[in-house]
Formats: sequence, structure tokens, C-alpha cells
Amino acid sequence: MIYSYLDILERSKSGPIVKKSDWDLEHVVIPTKELVRKYDLHWDKHRVVPNDPDLADRVFQAALELAVETGVYCINTERVIRFSREEIQQGLDRSPQKLLMGEGKYSRTLFARQICDPRPPLVWAGNPGVPTPEELFLPMVQSWMQEPIVDLITCGSVTTVDGRAVETGTPSEIFAVRRELRMLREGLRRVGRPGIGMLAAQSAVSSLGDLAAAHPDYLRPVDAHLVAMFNELIIDQDNMNRAANSVEVGMRNASLATVMVGGLAGDGPGAAVVQAASFMAANLVCLADYHLLHPIHIRHVATSTRGVMWMQGIVEQAFARNAPCIIVSDIYPKSGAGTRELLYEVAANAIVITLSGGHLEGVGAADGAVPNSSGLEARWMGEVGHAVARQALSLEQGEEMVQSLLQRYEHVFSLAGGNPGKRFDQVYDLRTLRPNPEWEALYYSVKAELNQLGLDVH
Repeated sequence: MIYSYLDILERSKSGPIVKKSDWDLEHVVIPTKELVRKYDLHWDKHRVVPNDPDLADRVFQAALELAVETGVYCINTERVIRFSREEIQQGLDRSPQKLLMGEGKYSRTLFARQICDPRPPLVWAGNPGVPTPEELFLPMVQSWMQEPIVDLITCGSVTTVDGRAVETGTPSEIFAVRRELRMLREGLRRVGRPGIGMLAAQSAVSSLGDLAAAHPDYLRPVDAHLVAMFNELIIDQDNMNRAANSVEVGMRNASLATVMVGGLAGDGPGAAVVQAASFMAANLVCLADYHLLHPIHIRHVATSTRGVMWMQGIVEQAFARNAPCIIVSDIYPKSGAGTRELLYEVAANAIVITLSGGHLEGVGAADGAVPNSSGLEARWMGEVGHAVARQALSLEQGEEMVQSLLQRYEHVFSLAGGNPGKRFDQVYDLRTLRPNPEWEALYYSVKAELNQLGLDVH
């Protein structure tokens, strides 16, 4: 039985000793392959929207077995943090079904969504973690803060402070995190929505930066920060510091495990098992209040690939059916702002997530590698999600739409250099904070195409 986070810290020092190379092979690769065979997990690579309740249940059971048998590896101590089945179940039972974010009339309640839930997903706008020049940060976040459809906000990471590069684990990281939070608060003040809840301190690469944000002038108890796990089923003491810091300060803990589709766990089914097991373990080792679902494709990175979208969908459905919890899914397309393909990718990703039981977060355009994001695609993400819920779209109807969209954008994965699009200041007027005519015209054109496909986006 776990009575406090100190019990978990003790296990990180007293658990079985394992070398990192042995962990990857013996504790992730081999057992995951065995579980995929044992539970007969498979997927039709031509299908993107999962529509097999029994398969979702088997993924959940395989993940539960993996979480119990494998545990979590603490990379600093080279020891395994083990949990009993009863403790994993305790974590699932305690997972919040509702979570208040933000203050006053701007507050929103995150909730555990169901498959084909008629309630619209919450729209968490921003480009989480994307490296962002300081001079673009404030206008960029304002571009999505001002959108009425947006419920919650996040942001990229500040890469420079007064023209000086930020270095992890140094005083410059403290300055960067606090600069980020001040600009977020200023942006919300300017758009007249000061109480909106945030996922912030994205500039905190280490727990030093996270600690620097732990003050109500920066991160409030009604805001969230990241507590990450690494690939695969690994945590470090730095992220355990973040979890421990939240115990009395009270920020919401967003667990983040970016499992790789095509990586150590294999293709879609194996990756789904590891992702679901990571959530189960994160309830305990990350003290998760909600989960960020952000798998990546080992080759293409983007969440808009077939395998990643299927994996997001099956994991969301597995939890919706077996252990409802709050899952917020990231959208990180291959394409960047100013491109038609970005809007197709966002729409496809949002359809799968909304149907499968997730909330929407994004958009981290251009693989989240460059500041080529804007408020327009965040608006679009929300409009698509709302339309899916409002029309009570079925899984089969969603599949047909996503297949049509794939035909419009899948070619970008074979482009040399991807499809990065344009920087924010090339698609938005920095004075008015409105999209330029060309970018807005593309948005209305793609909206008309979605309407022709049967999705009444407005």
C-alpha cells in the first residue's frame, strides 16, 4: 500500500537494480511482444479510427499486466519502482473524473470523456514546448488566447532572455520560466480573459525551472505543469522533484509519456500497450491529475500519421471503457502555418481524438520544431472537435472523413525537409494580431471542403 510519495521515493532507491540496456530489451521489448501475442493485439493499417470494443479491452488488460510486471525504471538510481496490481488499481480508482482549471467565469472543468461523447471536447490551445524566440512569444500566445472557442491555454518554451540563450539547469532557466509566465499573464490581461487555466512553465527543462514557477504570481493551484516519463516507462529524479513539489504547492500534474510508434514497443498495438501502462504507472509515480497523450512516430514524428492516430484512439477508448480518466491529446502535425495540409492534418487528428474520448490540445505545427504556429489552426482544431460532437458523428462516419483527409495530406511525410510552412510573423499581422488574407483564405477553403465531406464546421 502506498501512503505517501515518500514510499515511491524509497522504492526508487531500494528496488531491483537493472542496467539501462537490459531495461530496454528485457523489461520493455520482450514482455511487450509477449503481451501482444498473448492478447492477440493487431490493427488494420488501412484503418485509423478504432472500432473494436473487445480489442480496446484487451489492450487495457495487457497494459495492466505490463504495469504490474515491469514497473517504472528510475534512471538515476538504476532501480525499478515496482507496484502491485492492487496499487495500480488504487491509482486508477483515484484518477480524477473532473478537474477545475482556471478561475471565476473563465474557469473550465476538465472531465473524463466517453467514446462518441456528445459533450464537446475542451480546447486547450497552444504549441506546447515549441522553441519560441522571445520577441514572438507574446503575440503568438495572444493569437490563440483571443479565440472565443479556446477554453485553456499553453505555450512554447522561451529560448532567449534579453537576447541571451537559455541554458538548462542554470539561472537563465529561472529567468526564462518566469519571463514565460509573466508574458502569459500579460497576454491574458490584454485579451480580457485573465482567469483562464494554463499548462505552463514549458520553459522549465529541469525541475529548477519548475520550482521557479511554483508561486501564485506564476503558476496557480488551478494551473498545470508537466511531470514527464521518458521512453519507455522511465522516470528520472528531476521529474520526481516536480511531482514532489506539487504535493503542497498544489499545481495540477499533467503526466506526459511520448511513446514511440515503431520504437521499442513495436508498431501500433505494442506502442498502445506501453502508452496505457505508462498512464497507469503515472497515476502513482507522477501523481497525475490528468494525462497528456502525445505518442510520436519514430520516423515521421507527427501525431497525424495513421499509426499514431490509431494509437491515440485505441488508448483513449481503452480507458473510456475500463477506467475513465481525463485524457488530453496533443496534435503535432507535420505541416506548418500557412499550408493547406496543416488544416487537413489538424482536422483528421481532431476527428479521431474527439470520437475516441479525448480533449484537444495544440497545435504544435511543423512537428513542434519551429515557431510556425498560429491561433487560426487552434480555432480550427476546436471547430472540428465541436462539430464532431454536435453532429453525433459515428466511428464509421469519422473513419470515412479521415480517409478522405489522408488522401489530401499524406504526401507530406515523403517530402524532403517536411512541410514546415511559415513563421508566425509571416502569417499574422503583428499589429492587429489577425491572420493575413492568404492564410485566412486557405482556412475558409478547407472549411468548405470539410462541409462537403459532411462535417458541418461553423
